[in-house]
Amino acid sequence: MRSIRPSPLLLLAAAFLLAAALEVFWLQRLRPLENRLSDAFVRLHSLSRQADPDIVIVDIDEKSLAQMADTAGSYPWPRAVHGELVEGIERQKPRAIVFDILFTDPDIYRKDSDAYFNQAVSAHSNVYFPMLRLPSGGDGQGIPLAEYGRQLGFEPPASPDPEARAALALPGALAPENWHLGAINFLEDADGIGRRYYLYLDAQGWRIPSLPARVAKDLGYPIPAGNALVLGWQGPALAHPHVSYADLYQDLARQKPRRPANEFKDKIVVIGASAAGLHDIRSTPVDSLHPAVEILATALDNLKNRGYVREAGRGAVFALAALLLAGLGAAFSRGPSPLKAAAGLVPASLALVGAEYFAVTRLILLPVFVPLAFGWAYYLAATVHVYLKERKAREETVRTFNRFLDPRVVKELMGRGQTAESLSGRGGELTVLFSDIRGFTTLSEAHTPHEIVDLLNRYFSRQVEVVFRHGGTLDKFIGDAIMAFWGAPAADDQQAEHAVACALEMVDTLLAFKQELGELGQTFDVGIGIHTGPAVVGFIGSEQRQDYTAIGDTVNLSSRIEGQTKGVARILVSSDTVVRCGNAFDFIDHGSYKVKGRTQEVQLFEPRRKNP
Repeated sequence: MRSIRPSPLLLLAAAFLLAAALEVFWLQRLRPLENRLSDAFVRLHSLSRQADPDIVIVDIDEKSLAQMADTAGSYPWPRAVHGELVEGIERQKPRAIVFDILFTDPDIYRKDSDAYFNQAVSAHSNVYFPMLRLPSGGDGQGIPLAEYGRQLGFEPPASPDPEARAALALPGALAPENWHLGAINFLEDADGIGRRYYLYLDAQGWRIPSLPARVAKDLGYPIPAGNALVLGWQGPALAHPHVSYADLYQDLARQKPRRPANEFKDKIVVIGASAAGLHDIRSTPVDSLHPAVEILATALDNLKNRGYVREAGRGAVFALAALLLAGLGAAFSRGPSPLKAAAGLVPASLALVGAEYFAVTRLILLPVFVPLAFGWAYYLAATVHVYLKERKAREETVRTFNRFLDPRVVKELMGRGQTAESLSGRGGELTVLFSDIRGFTTLSEAHTPHEIVDLLNRYFSRQVEVVFRHGGTLDKFIGDAIMAFWGAPAADDQQAEHAVACALEMVDTLLAFKQELGELGQTFDVGIGIHTGPAVVGFIGSEQRQDYTAIGDTVNLSSRIEGQTKGVARILVSSDTVVRCGNAFDFIDHGSYKVKGRTQEVQLFEPRRKNP
């Protein structure tokens, strides 16, 4: 049985598929580029979304830093200021007050201020504070989790290590009984952009809730599985309702407040800073200078309203790459046409990009950059392969046809994209010419083989130029004979006329050659037979050697006609050729002849040029 060889283009597609699998499931080297594409769609879609009006940010902005300098001094302000703010907001019955301010160290110079803050907070169980999970390298000096973990709201592992510790930055300015805590560690990708927010952080197997997760859990909002969520952004930075800290603080101090008495009723109030001077800003897909307090508010918004983004699994991304590569591999294998493949790849690419944006509008992250990158990379590689293969085929075709055709005709055929395969096995009408040397046997006996070969090469070189000049195809040399035909591989509506004109010039060339030979040329002569009829042309032979040739009864008859020229005329043509020549020549009727292989006699004519 013949071995089955897979197409090189299919093998190339399989190699790209393997590379895509490595990228998707392991390397992730294209993730930054993937993120740029998805960020653009996320940023665009965020403009159509509205932030939850029931999540309000009390903002320590530039205005607050300036207006409160006289009453509270420079920032950081005494903690009693925050205590007064908590008391004023709590009178309006908010659902929660969430600080995005670290109170890590006690104020040793204003202990009364810290005490007031603790007293204000202790009266309410819905006030939350941040902490930081410090690098795990310092866990050995951290707090013992077996002793404090459950008290802090951490979730223990199935078999907790009694010696486990965690390095944490806790709010030391507050009494432990006021610690309703959650971590606010910024989760950034390799490119420094924060697209996700922690739900839980690990510490020796203990799960430390983030501040948004802690608040959401206490308020009864469902927490999605996993340790982080992909944030669904609502508009640009500062999209949530903002109240200037100074405006609110000063209004609460008035005997007759001017702000609405129920401004924060049933709302989640987030207290943090957007002032550029406090440097609490991060880079996100929607803004390179995104206040951290707004990111925290967005995470709370997402958990409250289930507005976070779901990520399509890596399997889905790989499946898209596999489908794209399989389609391209099949397209190239059926017919290696880069233009046809591109006609499918371009709309498929647009459809995938559109699908990613549509998925983003449904809060689903469907990365398509990797499938597109590998799809287009395969397309380019396959196109190069096809180009090199076609160039090789063209070079082989040129080399092959230069043996049979005038180089100008070869160039024309190549310009039409013809190849050896496309020109083989064609049927149609041809005009076939046979030219045989007379007296060759006598000539051979009187001269050395070297002289005979040299003479034939000189003669054939001149006659081949004549054949090419008249647009003929050189079929072969048969000993001392030449076979040529017209009508293939290039179509020729005047093939009979061109063949006869070629024969007449071949006679002229013969006479000139005889003069050059002198006495040697006295016995040197030719006979030429021409017939027009149906034939088949193509590359015929073995795998090792093939020739472009014509076969059929037309070829046989032209050879038989050449044999009838002895003692009659140098050139004889059939009546079929005469009819197709029209009035281009004068013809002398030499009557009908019986030829081998034909039951009916063949009427033969001698062509002559028309007198001017």
